[in-house]
Amino acid sequence: MFILFGLRSSTRRLAVVMRYCSVCGGTFAAALDKVVTKFSLFFVPLLPVRVRRTLTCTRCATTSRVSKEQAQRLR
Repeated sequence: MFILFGLRSSTRRLAVVMRYCSVCGGTFAAALDKVVTKFSLFFVPLLPVRVRRTLTCTRCATTSRVSKEQAQRLR
């Protein structure tokens, strides 16, 4: 008998905000995303294992982690 299990991530866009990017050196649009990684059994997602919030610059694609409180303020 085979048991298929693994991890699957899904990304949800929360907002797009104007932010200063320290890498680009200018004010550009940044995408605020919520990434949820779930444990799956037989291709059915069951339990959330990790929840991350990221802020990605749309110009240079620099990604940084954001806390839950910071994400709520940015929305």
